Amino acid sequence: MRFSQTVQGLLLMTVAMLVAPAMDSIAKFISNSIPAVEVGTARFFFQLIYLTPVVLLLKGTSGFWPRLPLLNTIRALLMAAATVIFFTAVKWMPVADAIAIFFVEPLILTVISAVFLNEKIGWQRICAVGVGFLGALLVIQPSYSIFGAIALLPLVTAVLFACYLALTQIIARTEDPLTMQTFTGLIGAITLGLTMVFGTTMKIELLTPVWPNSFEWLLLAGVGLIAATVHLMITHAFKRAPASALAPFQYLEIIGATALGYFIFGDFPDTLKWIGTFIIVASGLFVLWREHQVDSQARSKIT
Repeated sequence: MRFSQTVQGLLLMTVAMLVAPAMDSIAKFISNSIPAVEVGTARFFFQLIYLTPVVLLLKGTSGFWPRLPLLNTIRALLMAAATVIFFTAVKWMPVADAIAIFFVEPLILTVISAVFLNEKIGWQRICAVGVGFLGALLVIQPSYSIFGAIALLPLVTAVLFACYLALTQIIARTEDPLTMQTFTGLIGAITLGLTMVFGTTMKIELLTPVWPNSFEWLLLAGVGLIAATVHLMITHAFKRAPASALAPFQYLEIIGATALGYFIFGDFPDTLKWIGTFIIVASGLFVLWREHQVDSQARSKIT
């Protein structure tokens, strides 16, 4: 059975969203000893380390420089900022709660796709995104009264990440995904590295790095490996499918976040969260089924 380009993109996004919470869980696990900005720097540095040999092997030195350097730089800076802000949030919040608040992002992305990318969004897709968002609201518990302003950080992350994905949709039309992610690793590592230099000079504790032990180095390397893999998959997904179709599948991230939160940190969702999770998954599966049906009909008309 051969899947269409759109369905391939949806499948790639599904796997990426199920794996992504592992990165956030590791960041939370080491947050008591390693500052968020240092974890973020390691995430981009190891991503660059992992992808560099692949780029050299497949594309040579020309594979490091994108065709649209300015847009790729802005994209990388958005990702760097979103990473540090979200890692800061999960230091104090349960990963599942932070991701649940972050789930306004697919709605923001859908709006951006319609307004700025001129994507046609049918009523079925609008309904699926809306239903998924309602499911996310069921997952979200009142957090501001518990965590204060920290609870707003996932919202900031959501806006930055939606802009990042919208740029990914634009850039991926002409850029190679491997070049995009390698360049992101380079810009992210340099930017956050300079941020730590500034923090150390100004004696800002949250921006001052510490030397990790051997186990922490291993975890940081793991963060980079997961980030490189997940974001390559996301970039390939956006090269194959429209942003508005991919948006509901980001809700699937709650599954991995819930499982890891329970097994690692003992955070177990209540009944309301389980109901919300079911609605979120159902909306994503509906979009997958709907896209496959539309593509099948289009192919049958051609043949």
